[in-house]
Amino acid sequence: MQAIVLVGGMGTRLRPLTDTVPKPALTLVDRPFLAYMIEWLAEHGVTEAVLACGFLPDQLREALGDGEHAGVALTYVVEPDRRGTAGAIRYAAESLGDRLEDRFLALNGDVLTDLDLTTLLRAHEDRGARATIGLYPVEDSSVYGLVECHPDGSVLAFTEKTGEAVPGEINAGAYVLERSVLDLIPAGRQFSIEHEVFPRLVGDGLCALRLDGYWMDIGTPERYLQATWDILERRVDTAVRPTAPGMFVGADCALATTSRVGPRAVVSAGCAVEAEATVDASVLLPGCTVGEGARVRGSILGAGAEVAPGAEVLDAMVAENERVAP
Repeated sequence: MQAIVLVGGMGTRLRPLTDTVPKPALTLVDRPFLAYMIEWLAEHGVTEAVLACGFLPDQLREALGDGEHAGVALTYVVEPDRRGTAGAIRYAAESLGDRLEDRFLALNGDVLTDLDLTTLLRAHEDRGARATIGLYPVEDSSVYGLVECHPDGSVLAFTEKTGEAVPGEINAGAYVLERSVLDLIPAGRQFSIEHEVFPRLVGDGLCALRLDGYWMDIGTPERYLQATWDILERRVDTAVRPTAPGMFVGADCALATTSRVGPRAVVSAGCAVEAEATVDASVLLPGCTVGEGARVRGSILGAGAEVAPGAEVLDAMVAENERVAP
């Protein structure tokens, strides 16, 4: 099974962390965020993934490496210009040439999830669909578009963001597509699968299926932190093993005996937390230093950041290599 993963976004809501690191390469607990998706795909039979890149593709390649990850062969394709979600899928598919299979997965690469793709694939085949959308139930759909379905699974309509906090089933950004769907996507320009392809397929082979499990778009600081705690507290199925309940401490860290770390915290490799310093409900990316008596709470520190002795960082993001003065 092949998969195309859209990883071209700029991650603007996570700036300044994503000024120099593409969001899919940003460390989440102990590995690049995109590694979780590749490992998830491997569990559902994917053996080859094409990563449709845009922003800082070299850093993404460096984070995941060439060759393969978790048994999935990786190919990096860089869009020459912005193509939109459908345009990016077509461009990535064209890179496979005759090797492109008649049926493949397409996924948004900014979601942490353990939804059952195997069930989605089976439903797609059983229904003889041209495209099948994975749906996820939410209690507050105000910032999402809703998908209305017939009891047989065929899609009836899409409702754009209404601003109303009502429950519903949203597009989870996981699709099974027949190769013929690419014929609906014009070459060489921006085109949206959500707004321009799927509406054309309503009544012509477009289906959807509700999937239960965990799903989180990590695109904001609050969601990034919540996804971190959900991984450490085993609310989502991943290969991460916490070093203590709700905590992860990487290799070569120096934690003073009088420092206070946790109960929720990630202290990545090479960090130092000095005497009387406090790190609570925060993530320290590799190589950070929290000085004596400093306090970090509800925050994310970019790689190499330094919090001076006695300084406070509360509910904030600190850029890579930045120093926070008292």
